[in-house]
Amino acid sequence: MHIRLAISEDSEALCAVDTVAATDGGRCRQIRAWIGSGCCYAVEANGRICGYGVLTDHFFGHAFIEMVMIGREFRRQGLGEFAIVHFQRMTAGSKLFSSTNMSNRPMQMLFAKCGFKPSGYIDNLDDGDPEIVFVSPAA
Repeated sequence: MHIRLAISEDSEALCAVDTVAATDGGRCRQIRAWIGSGCCYAVEANGRICGYGVLTDHFFGHAFIEMVMIGREFRRQGLGEFAIVHFQRMTAGSKLFSSTNMSNRPMQMLFAKCGFKPSGYIDNLDDGDPEIVFVSPAA
């Protein structure tokens, strides 16, 4: 497994592994914007792009994992955990936040496995599916 800063040439591969991009054309534009702003990281295994993660610092001045997306065929292989742990190491010494929908139990379990704790929730982003905010305390 390897993680590196994504470059513009990766955008097609990142869109291909993104399950939302198949039905939402705006997602590929968002991926290109993340790449352009230097906050998108390509996750690779065996020389293939298998997913990506996005780390920003726009959450009340704190680091925030905005996205971890692993392609369907590559899930349950430790790649999501690999990306999250990488971001935890990048932000060591400061708080790291992320979030997921209440309905997304696999992501909640992944956050727990990586030492994140629930920190609150936000209603009204997705109708009927609150967003749970998680924090990885400063190391």
